[in-house]
Amino acid sequence: MNNLVVGIKKFFTNKNTVTVVGVILVIVVLYVGYNMRINQAITPITVPYATQDIDSRTQITEDMIGTMEIPQDMVNNNSDIITNSADVIDMYTSGDTLIPEGSLFYKRCVVTRDQLPDSIILDYPKGYVLYNLDVDMASSYSNSIYPGNYIDIYLKVQNAQGADGTVDDDRIMVGKLLSNVKVLAVFDSNGNNAFANVEEKTAPSQVIFAVPEEYHILLRKAEYLRAYESEIIPVPTAESLEDEPGDVELSSEDLRNFINNVTAMTEEDLSYTQQ
Repeated sequence: MNNLVVGIKKFFTNKNTVTVVGVILVIVVLYVGYNMRINQAITPITVPYATQDIDSRTQITEDMIGTMEIPQDMVNNNSDIITNSADVIDMYTSGDTLIPEGSLFYKRCVVTRDQLPDSIILDYPKGYVLYNLDVDMASSYSNSIYPGNYIDIYLKVQNAQGADGTVDDDRIMVGKLLSNVKVLAVFDSNGNNAFANVEEKTAPSQVIFAVPEEYHILLRKAEYLRAYESEIIPVPTAESLEDEPGDVELSSEDLRNFINNVTAMTEEDLSYTQQ
């Protein structure tokens, strides 16, 4: 037994032996590492791909997605490739992207609905029409009207001054025209979300909302009155705190009749008044 131990000690204390063993170990390590790298590169991974052309700003549904196998190394070399179908379903293609049939999905091309630059067009009922109301810090209550709030729309009307600067009838009419109007977005003068940066308050320039076509026409008429000075005024309401504030409603028949009486009537106007 002692002779065996002595023999082993002599074997491992021999410089030539140590060198040979070291070289063998290095070769084994390099071989194992090389094989692991090769296996990793050629081992396939399942990823989603587009089964049809998908236009920009389109919601990606499950039937638009298939799966295919690609080498793992392809994903390792491009971290932008999406590897999980769940990260694609119900997302949207970005505003400047068209995903061709057979293409993989890339993170830079897939966004949430809120990340779309025109996402507000996806967030109001069918049959409604967008309206952009010019505001400033004063009319927005120091930028206190937020997307998702509900507002009432008031109308102020008075006779415009004549060429000589006089007003024949100086009476002013003010009243609530619409109620339960949901705010979709608030933009600054550059068309950016006024609340994008919570640390730096941006002055609002436009409040965007949507109303039924009948009321949209009514607001446009009120905005374009030439013989009168008119002002459309947003007013925040307590309905913003309710779970179901209700639908947009006309609040004043008198105001509607006045606007229609001082503007030309269209067939659509007549059909609305007969309902």
